[in-house]
Amino acid sequence: MSARDTFHQTVKIALEKDRWLITHDPYPLQAGSFNLAIDLGAETVIAAEREGRKIAVEIKSFLGPSKISQFYSALGQFITYRTALEKQEKERNLYLAVSTDIYEKFLLTPFIQKLISENKIYLIIFQIQEEEIERWLP
Repeated sequence: MSARDTFHQTVKIALEKDRWLITHDPYPLQAGSFNLAIDLGAETVIAAEREGRKIAVEIKSFLGPSKISQFYSALGQFITYRTALEKQEKERNLYLAVSTDIYEKFLLTPFIQKLISENKIYLIIFQIQEEEIERWLP
């Protein structure tokens, strides 16, 4: 099983444990003539709903050799998805899901934190082994 499939299932299980109902897997996202829900490498989009709150989740593994290159891609994709989502379903918030290890070893660096803050990136930090959500930011 690929890393993408493993993390996809891990996050899906973690959301379900956290009492989220998975409503789309993947979430079909349209931006004009563009279909943005196509799986590319280690990412996918999941949508979920709980108590009237709706979210879409982009899952990133950051397993490649260059974390910064993968972050460039994730940041651009997140901004693109969020813009399309605002037109399609304004009440649904977009989150980027990353493992605790990636968050602590890479995303907590000051430069990456500045980019996350300036671009208002919402994060879900998940434990791989426990298949649980550790925290939501913000």
